[in-house]
Amino acid sequence: MKVLLISSLAPSLLTFRLDMIKAFQRHGHEVIAIAPEHGQQWEEKFKALGIAYYAVPIARTGMNPLEDLGTFLRMIRIIHKIEPDIVFAYQAKSIVYGCIAAKLTGVNRIYALVAGLGSILHSHRKSSIKTIIVKLILKTQYKLALACCKRVFFQNPDDKQAMSTMNLIREEQPSLIHGSGVNLTIFSEQPLPEQDVFLFVGRLLRDKGICEYMEAAKLVRQQYPQARCLVLGPFDTNPTAIPKHELERFVEEGAIEYMGATDDVRPYLQQCSVLVLPSYHEGTPRCVLEAMATGRPIITTDAPGCRETVVDQMNGFLVPPKDTAAIAEKMIWMIENRERLRWMSQQSLRMVRDKYDVDKVNQVIMDTMQIQPMEAVKYVGGDQRL
Repeated sequence: MKVLLISSLAPSLLTFRLDMIKAFQRHGHEVIAIAPEHGQQWEEKFKALGIAYYAVPIARTGMNPLEDLGTFLRMIRIIHKIEPDIVFAYQAKSIVYGCIAAKLTGVNRIYALVAGLGSILHSHRKSSIKTIIVKLILKTQYKLALACCKRVFFQNPDDKQAMSTMNLIREEQPSLIHGSGVNLTIFSEQPLPEQDVFLFVGRLLRDKGICEYMEAAKLVRQQYPQARCLVLGPFDTNPTAIPKHELERFVEEGAIEYMGATDDVRPYLQQCSVLVLPSYHEGTPRCVLEAMATGRPIITTDAPGCRETVVDQMNGFLVPPKDTAAIAEKMIWMIENRERLRWMSQQSLRMVRDKYDVDKVNQVIMDTMQIQPMEAVKYVGGDQRL
């Protein structure tokens, strides 16, 4: 069968969906990908993995209706050309335009993965007229797109319930999975460093809790100046992204060390003793699963997608969202309770192996999508038998 994956970001396919792609290929199916990045380098990267690649401009945060119409029409043309048996889309605009385009071109087996609802749908505070209009448009688009799907995957029960409450999915559609999973061969147990090193990993967005982390780091280093507080991740075009000068202020004050962005987080996880992610909402944070797989305790928020990764006081701590003092308090506790930290690190390993192994997650996805291994055809006496 031809399985088409649609994403708003090509690197995301290679980072978050590669294990799933390989699972499809091991079952004997052809995988095709659509993403916005164009150029020979991307075609070659996907070709090396045995994946046909098509570039379609998708403005992740853009609000130009003419650009979006162009994306939609091009999506229709390419899907019609590919003639896939199955379409799997994730990220907001990929779901909206990919699923509707697939339905219009006659694809029946369409699936979506809602890996977090994003800032607009999660917002409960008083909004501007513009935000209210954007939220209404997004909900309408989601409703139309998800109506095209056989099943919709969610990475946490909060997002599933929210979509259901907003009447955006049918009762029989949702399927809950444990995030994207983590490859336990690539991410394995690493010894804890002797020094107290905290690490934030993620795009530098306010909604990721980067501001609270930096403020907490400042408080921690006032009391324990030997502690290191690292920040790893790229700047972004998202409306909630922080400007460069804001981060540089904390670097100049000595509160944090900015490590830049990377394609391989493992050397930084190896350096740290605790991962801190004070995000306001997630699908299921991949960086947390990767940290758990290396044997790191977690400090994260009691918020959608984050709370599923931590049993409070077992493999780390849950703190209220936007609570700088609580984050700093738990970071200091980790410094002062080294033996307990080591015990927590083992609980992270146990949890990730039991619940978040990528092979287990992908098997649930394939079972739900009814993707079976292609049986070899044997010829016996002129008869074809499976």
